[in-house]
Amino acid sequence: MGLNQKFRVKPGKTTRKLKLKDWDPNYDADKRKEDVESELAHFSGRMSELQYKLFAANNHSLVIILQGVDASGKDGTIRHVMGALNPQSCYVKSFKVPTEEELSHDYLWRVHMAAPPKGQIAIFNRSHYEDVIEVRVRNLVPKNELTPRYRQINDFERYLSENHVTILKFFLHISKDEQKKRIKERVMDPTKHWKVSEGDLLIRKYWDKYTESYEQALSRCSTHWAPWYIIPANLKWFRNWAVAQIIVNTLDQMKLKYPQPRIDVSKFA
Repeated sequence: MGLNQKFRVKPGKTTRKLKLKDWDPNYDADKRKEDVESELAHFSGRMSELQYKLFAANNHSLVIILQGVDASGKDGTIRHVMGALNPQSCYVKSFKVPTEEELSHDYLWRVHMAAPPKGQIAIFNRSHYEDVIEVRVRNLVPKNELTPRYRQINDFERYLSENHVTILKFFLHISKDEQKKRIKERVMDPTKHWKVSEGDLLIRKYWDKYTESYEQALSRCSTHWAPWYIIPANLKWFRNWAVAQIIVNTLDQMKLKYPQPRIDVSKFA
């Protein structure tokens, strides 16, 4: 079974809701760190080649969504996996607390505004899923408004998909103990103090609520056109390798081709 299937949340209605306790955050596929690092270098090169083809073809785009609790490794994944991508046709969008202007629109407006043009790759550090995860934990919207959002998100992602936007959604799955360890490392490192926030304490306090909110989103919003991938993320090197391989496989499956030249290039021979 390939990684695209191993970590993919099966789309469609299931007999029981997904439980994150059934997914091992320490899983490493019996890989060795030194082997994985050499393979990651290969994936980086291939990813760069495919990005160039995507840009040249200019008829499809790719959205990579990274979700996970604080310290799950979203920034690290961007740095180590997507570092090979050319910023000319790739950008990172972080979704933080909505601005006044964003709040004056529907909750998906700011996400649609950030969707990549044809030929480009957008990396979302958090996303519209904050509007069914964070708001659910903190009771920021009435329940009768929250429930329809899962359907609205599925419809929105389907719309993007049908308009040649491929969507990859990664949930970086770490254990509560691993998160505690990483936050402690931040506290001990003066160069990372800026990353420590009150939100870290809230997540520790409401860990079970966050877990349940993610389970709901992963269960309800893994579709054929935009499936979720649960990435074991306690081991950073394995996390990077798994995400990189799935991105490369997805780009390969797009069957990208260089466009035909607009002039007779033989004239330049």
